[in-house]
This record gives sequence, C-alpha cells and structure tokens, in this order.
Amino acid sequence: MNPLSKLINPRLPTAAIGLDEGNAAAVLLHRQRGRFVLRRAATMVLPTNLLLPSFDEPNIANTSELADALAELVASAGMPRQHRWSIALPEASTRALIMTLEAATSSRNELEEVLRWKTERGFGATYDELCVSRERLSPDSSGRTRYLAVGMRVDVMAEYESVFDSLGWNTGLIVPRHVGEEQWLARAKNGNQPGGDSLLISSHAEGFTAVMLHGTQPIIVRSVMCDEEDRVDELYRLLLFYRDRVQGAKTSERLKYGIERYLVIGSGSKFETLGEMIDETLGTPARAIDANDVGLQLPTTDLNFDTIAAPAGLAALAWG
Repeated sequence: MNPLSKLINPRLPTAAIGLDEGNAAAVLLHRQRGRFVLRRAATMVLPTNLLLPSFDEPNIANTSELADALAELVASAGMPRQHRWSIALPEASTRALIMTLEAATSSRNELEEVLRWKTERGFGATYDELCVSRERLSPDSSGRTRYLAVGMRVDVMAEYESVFDSLGWNTGLIVPRHVGEEQWLARAKNGNQPGGDSLLISSHAEGFTAVMLHGTQPIIVRSVMCDEEDRVDELYRLLLFYRDRVQGAKTSERLKYGIERYLVIGSGSKFETLGEMIDETLGTPARAIDANDVGLQLPTTDLNFDTIAAPAGLAALAWG
C-alpha cells in the first residue's frame, strides 16, 4: 500500500502523530455531542537538528534517537500500547500540486504517461524517485479533468518508515501536515454546501503550502518555497491568481462569493494581516478560524492549536 495514500479507510484510527521541525505531537480523539474532544494529548520539543525537514535532503539525523523521542512522547500521553496511528509528516518534506489535463486522453496508458510527466515536472524528480498518491478531483470551470498529486522522495519516506517500523507501529495513513489541517476548514461551515471558499496557509521554515477549498474539494494547492521576507508577495500572487482564474470564472449566481474563512498554521508566517489582504485583493471579507469554530475542544491552554491541528485533523477522519 502506498503510505501517502489519501484513500480513506473507514476504520482509520482515532490516534495520530504530528511531526515538524523542532516538535512532535500525539493525540487521541473522542467525539461527544457533535464536538471533538482530546481524550489524550502530548507535545514534545525535539532536540535541535534531530529532524530537519527537506524534500531533497535527508530528514532525520539519528533514527534511533527520533524513535526514542516518539516512544517517550506517546508514553507521556498515556498511549504506550497504541500501535495504530495516522501520521502527519513535516510540510517541507513533501510536495503537492493539482494537475489539469488540457485535453482528453485516448487510453489509460496515455493518461498515465501524461500524469507521470506532469508529476515529474511539478516535483522536479523522476517518477521512480518519488512516492506519489493521486486523487481525481471534480472538473474545473472549463470541464477539464483534474488530479491532486501528493508526493515525497522514496528515500525520505524510507527514513520515516524505518522509525515507525522500529516502534512496531501500524501506520496506514501517512500524509503531509496540510492534509490534516485542511480537515478543519472542510468541517468549519457546511463543507458540502454551495457558498464561499476557504483558505489554509500551512507555514514552515522553507515557505508555506496554500490550499484553497470549495467545500471539501481543493481548487488550488501550491507548495511555495521562499524566504520569510517574500511570503507576503507570494501570497498576493496566489490571491490574484484565485481572483482571475477561479472567482472570475464562477457563474453569475456565485460571483458574490469569495474566500469566506481562512486558517493560518505555523509561527513566524508573516500572515498576520491575511484577512486584510483577502479583503483588499478580492473585495470580500474573510474571517479567521480557530479551534472553537471547528468544534475542537482543547482541555487546557497549554495545548497549542498550531501544534495539534494536523494530527487531530487526521484522527477526526475516523468519523468520516
């Protein structure tokens, strides 16, 4: 099974791990009266330089040390015997993009060739070097076929798998952090109903991933690698692209809609004025989403939503 698969198993675990540079989190989720409650949770500051997320370079300085740290983490959360986990990997270790087919293909083989070519071009690596999951999306406004591709290098994936294997973990779902984080936007407000779109910014040391959703369907996914000082400019470009290609292509009955809500995950993102940027660029107000808006009850102020949003979002998939 491809560990990056986003195919949802109806028996996904209610426990998940989130990894990022400098920290890790473990959560066990419970659903009660329509809200999600953290039954157990723990976070940990990882030793400096132990985990250095990168798409092209080795990520883990010492796999045994990281395995020991994760064993300590789950023990502190009261889950030492938990072996079924969903895993949210560091965003900088992965890439994601939406591939649009300009024309229909005549056969399955031709479709596969086109998708492989687009994947290699988008990720900057040969297909054999990549571990890739693809999901067919709804057509764009022009009726063109679209696919979401999520991938990472095979050798980088092998690093993480060696750690999880040494712990005896069964990790059926391994995905980038933004996949868990975007679950909260999809749940925030009538996710399957027509209306405004939503925006996730998942920030990390090397840049950010932006995901724009209409309901539960991604309409734009961008992995942006840039310096801190360039992030606002990159986001402006993204908003302009959305305005010209997505908002401008909507039917007349939906022209009044734009990005209605947004979620920013990650410290030092320089996106404190994101709401103002959306209003200025798109001409529509948007509101920030927090844990309370998405029905996630945090039992203590010591838990930071930024840290647990990704693993808790994956754990929430156990309820569909």
